[in-house]
Amino acid sequence: MQVLVLGAGQLARMMALAAAPLNIKTIAFDVNSEAIVEPLTQTKLGQGLEFAIEQADVITAEFEHVPHPVLDACQASGKLLPSAEAIKTGGDRRIEKALLDRAQVANAKYALIRNQDDFKAAIEYVGLPMVLKSTLGGYDGKGQWRLTSTQQVETTWLEMEACISAQDSQAIIAEEFVAFDREVSLVGARNSKGEIVVYPLAENVHTNGVLSLSTAIEDKALQGQAKQMFTAVAECLDYVGVLALEFFDVQGKLMVNEIAPRVHNSGHWTQQGAETCQFENHMRAVCGLPLGSTEMLRPTSMINILGEDCLPQTVLAMSQAHVHWYGKDKRPGRKMGHINVSGKDEADRKAQLEAITKLLDPKAYPALSQK
Repeated sequence: MQVLVLGAGQLARMMALAAAPLNIKTIAFDVNSEAIVEPLTQTKLGQGLEFAIEQADVITAEFEHVPHPVLDACQASGKLLPSAEAIKTGGDRRIEKALLDRAQVANAKYALIRNQDDFKAAIEYVGLPMVLKSTLGGYDGKGQWRLTSTQQVETTWLEMEACISAQDSQAIIAEEFVAFDREVSLVGARNSKGEIVVYPLAENVHTNGVLSLSTAIEDKALQGQAKQMFTAVAECLDYVGVLALEFFDVQGKLMVNEIAPRVHNSGHWTQQGAETCQFENHMRAVCGLPLGSTEMLRPTSMINILGEDCLPQTVLAMSQAHVHWYGKDKRPGRKMGHINVSGKDEADRKAQLEAITKLLDPKAYPALSQK
């Protein structure tokens, strides 16, 4: 069986690595160049979407911002999983918010802004402070504003207006500011039979809007809430594959912040910490294979490597630290790789994380000083 991944980045790379032992071959389609490549080596295998679709038994995606004509062509082939509708939901906050309302899961009060009159109405309806997010193209903190006082309204509108004007069909979602205790996320998988498995929740720490540290946690009360909300969203979409939901934890009550219709950064810990990693379960789901166990084998934290292209040899010498590089050229703030740090138990995981913190530059890994 051959799977075509829309997108040729690190998630396609890790899908290919997880799929190979199952005798699943993986190719990737670069949506910018329209080149078909081998995900690990980036060796060019062909050119053009039509040819790529012909080569595939199954088509999936590594990110949600796939051009709609590409998604529509793949959907028409009958090979795309999850569906174009599901992928588009993750790429447009308007569709995402409508889905969350339809699934009846808790999320922040919001309003849609297309012009200055909408902006004024949103301030009245949502209230201050508020968070403003572009409906298309925003990720890792990009395309977002925080409005805390009326003195910021004019300047904020000018920036938002430029954003709306720069892209066709662009708009802004205004959300009430949620005073949350922490952010957690749930990664799970659903197959075409409607069977669902979920991983333990992960607690996430961000730096400048980008995920820096993610740790698997055991919290039965939150886990139950999260699985119920995951199931509602997945069934609304008739979803097939791995799906991630990001939540705000507000005094023990969860609110959905975002969904991601794909394997997710906060699920990378599963490579060393779970019986079956998220990448393998995604490929199992879209290829019609039985879903693998999501049981946590050992407590694990994932550290994102941002803008760095080397690590001290002492990190590689740690027996419970596993480094995953993405083969990218160095660029400030870019996700270059990640480190999974595991322990025999929770106390050992904390000790291992403290040990690696002493080996890493605190300026490059500021989130570690918060734990």
